[in-house]
Formats: sequence, structure tokens, C-alpha cells
Amino acid sequence: MSFVPSPTSVRLSDYLAADAVVDHDHPAIRAQAEQLTDGRRDYAEAAFLFVRDEIDHVIDAADPRVTWRASDVLRERVGICYAKSHLLAALLRAQGIPAGFCYQELSALHGLNAVYLHGTWSRLDARGNRTGAGGEFSLDVERLAWPVDSARGERDHPEIHPAPAPAVLDFLTTAEPGAGWYENGLPATL
Repeated sequence: MSFVPSPTSVRLSDYLAADAVVDHDHPAIRAQAEQLTDGRRDYAEAAFLFVRDEIDHVIDAADPRVTWRASDVLRERVGICYAKSHLLAALLRAQGIPAGFCYQELSALHGLNAVYLHGTWSRLDARGNRTGAGGEFSLDVERLAWPVDSARGERDHPEIHPAPAPAVLDFLTTAEPGAGWYENGLPATL
């Protein structure tokens, strides 16, 4: 792995917590988790593929809905990158797999996850592979949706946060549903 993510907390329990956003104790999250493959690596990959392929990205789908709570993303089957990362974290945490939140500064702030398996953190990007994105499941070599182009001023944030960034939650919880709701105001930085 060329990029080394760094957890902001030394307590793995922080990356297993349920809260209002990552509500992995919700019955729908628990039920979906039970439907996915057994085994820690197989389960993590199945959860990743489910979120990447079965949950539409609002921009790709031109969807007017705004979701942010993991159970709502699951119910509505749609979310922006941040919301999809909330659902992936909830599905992983529901099976006792530590998961956190990572960010990249691209043309806007992009949200993804980190998962702790086999004694190491690996970043995963379940954004969805339409419109040129290329995220794949890999614990060994990063295969994120978008490569960072430092010549364009883009950058990776190395931190793995146990909870979504306040800028992301402020954006999602105040966004008004409607056509192109994400076009004006996506956070540019943390």
C-alpha cells in the first residue's frame, strides 16, 4: 500500500460504535448484515460490493433524495459518497469489523472508508463505478474510485475518523432535497 492511513483513536472500540449516523443496531441494518456472506474477509467484501453496486450514487442516478443515516441509505437505496460510507461502516460494524471514515480533497471533499482486518487498516471506496470511478475491494493495494492528482491541488487526508466529519454531517443534514441538491455546497475540505 503506497498510502498509510492513520487512525485518530487508539481504541478499536471507537470504530465499532453505533450512533445516530452509523446506526448498525437498526433492525434493517442487522437484517442486511445477516444476508451477506459469512467469514470476516468474505463478509467485508460482500458488504463493500453490496454498497458499491446495490446503492445508487445520487449524482450517477440524478436522484433528488438526501440520505445520511445508514439505515435511511439502506431503505432508500441511494446516497452520495458520504452516505454510502456511513452504510458501509454500519454493515461492517454490525458484524464486529472496525470501520472508520476517510476523506480526499478532489474537486470537492470525497468520503470513503477504512476497515481494520488482519491487524491492519485498509481504505475502501464504495462510491460506485459509474461515470469513470474505479473502486474495487482490496486489502493489499488501494483501488479507490478516484486517484489523487497533486498537480491539481488534490490531496489525501491520512486520518481514519471513528465518526463522520462535522463538515459532512452539517452539509447532509441541512441539504434540501431536489434536483441537483449536491451541486452547490459540497464541502471542499474538512
